[in-house]
Amino acid sequence: MYYVYLIRNKKTKGIYIGYAEDLKRRFKEHKDKNPQLIYYEAYKHREDAQTREGQLKQRGQGIRWLKSRLQKSLSE
Repeated sequence: MYYVYLIRNKKTKGIYIGYAEDLKRRFKEHKDKNPQLIYYEAYKHREDAQTREGQLKQRGQGIRWLKSRLQKSLSE
C-alpha cells in the first residue's frame, strides 16, 4: 500500500503533504518537525498516490476541500 498523508507541525501549525509506502517509518523521519498526523489516504498503486499528492500540493480545490473537511482536526 501507498499512503498520501497530511501532517502538521505542532509548534508552527505548518502543514506538510507527502506520500510514502511505509507511513510509520515516514512519520518517524518527520520527528524533527514535531509532527501530528492529521489525515491519510491509502492506495494500492504508487502512481495513484503520487497523482493524489500532486493534486493536493498544487494548493488548488483539492487542498481547500480537504481543509474544510478537516476543520476540527486542524483547529486542535
